[in-house]
Amino acid sequence: MLDAIVANISNAMYTYVLVILLVAGGLYFTVRTRFVQFRLFGEQLRAVTEKPADGKGVSSFQALMVSTASRVGTGNIIGVSTALCLGGFGSVFWMWLIAIIGGASAFVESTLAQIYKKRGRDGSYGGPAYYIEATLKSRTLALIFSVFLILTYGFGFNMLASYNLQSTFSAYEFYNPTYSPWIIGLILSAVVCFCLMGGGKRIIKITGALVPFMGVAYILVALLIVILNADMLPQVFSRIFSDAFNFEAIFGGFSGSCVMYGIKRGLFSNEAGVGSAPNASASAEVAHPAKQGLVQILSVFIDTVLVCSATAFMCMCSGVEPTEALSGAPYVQASLQAVLGGFGPVFITAAMILFAFTTLLGNLYYVDKCLIYMLGREPGKTFMRVYHILASLVIFVGAGLSADLLWNIADITMGGMTLINMPVILILSKYAIRALHNYDEQRKAGLEPTFRVKDIELPHKVDYWQ
Repeated sequence: MLDAIVANISNAMYTYVLVILLVAGGLYFTVRTRFVQFRLFGEQLRAVTEKPADGKGVSSFQALMVSTASRVGTGNIIGVSTALCLGGFGSVFWMWLIAIIGGASAFVESTLAQIYKKRGRDGSYGGPAYYIEATLKSRTLALIFSVFLILTYGFGFNMLASYNLQSTFSAYEFYNPTYSPWIIGLILSAVVCFCLMGGGKRIIKITGALVPFMGVAYILVALLIVILNADMLPQVFSRIFSDAFNFEAIFGGFSGSCVMYGIKRGLFSNEAGVGSAPNASASAEVAHPAKQGLVQILSVFIDTVLVCSATAFMCMCSGVEPTEALSGAPYVQASLQAVLGGFGPVFITAAMILFAFTTLLGNLYYVDKCLIYMLGREPGKTFMRVYHILASLVIFVGAGLSADLLWNIADITMGGMTLINMPVILILSKYAIRALHNYDEQRKAGLEPTFRVKDIELPHKVDYWQ
């Protein structure tokens, strides 16, 4: 009964509200920024290499890695598999579309986070809660957003990441569906708790170093599978576009269509417009707010166009037909096993362990920043220890729950964030667009862009950019 109630709420949100809001908002930002995600691709690559002027603080690249650690995770593997199995090949097209137009939304929200960021003891900080309060003068709305963020990243996404990780072990003989999920969940939650308590710095360093290599290896393995099955590419592309525009099937059952699954899983993966990445973007020390907006477009590109597409094509080119029974990890593992034999499932398990671990820690980074806003100060040691234990227990519980329930809970809480953040950035977008125009003008004049609030006639008081 709980599964059915949660599923109905999720379907209602994405059928009647979020699809329109995300697509219309993304298209509006794309036009207003003059297709910034394409027009300034070279600037995106240049901006990501910028280092803080004082040699201290968080660089653009470091902020990109924090947001990418949260974005690139289990959703890129299991989420894409679920979309293919339940929505069909056409869902890939809608994932691409939501990422392409979502790049402009990512630019606007991250540029706003930079404009309205605050000064702290260890650098800058900010995010949607801060620009909501600074501009709309509504701490209540900012607090509601913060609650949704904590429910999304502290509960929904982390429970789902835990479940997705343990589900990859179902391909092995030792896996017992009654006990194994809880044992794996217990081990994972214990390691995360150890790191959160400050004892896992070496583990974090090692995984932080391994994840970029695993990401590259993952894409290379996907390319290998596609090359080995290159003769299937015409058929795959044909099915992607024919299914994506099969309007009779789409409108015959919209809640289970490729459009719905493509947008749901695409948003879960790239998070453009959700209001999560701005929390990391605000911490970057840059000379111009637009630079960090450009960097976040790149993060959306890495997440969806590279990693999600890698999963989709290695599955679609494997010759294994997606079915509802294979939804999730089994479809990815069956696809790799069909081409690479026994190495396939082992490789996916290793990738999931690394991606899930960094995703869990990246998600809790966002929660940490939200708690500081809600409390108005850095929480005390006792408070943080209790919170870290609760966060670890959530990871443990998530490993043994129902996949459908966890996906729908994550979709609802993420949808709640989006329903607040997207209208707010639509209202405030003129300031991000003015900042972009200022950036463009300086680049055309051959200058290295710098920024002052007077350059865009900002009517609000801010800590930076005076």
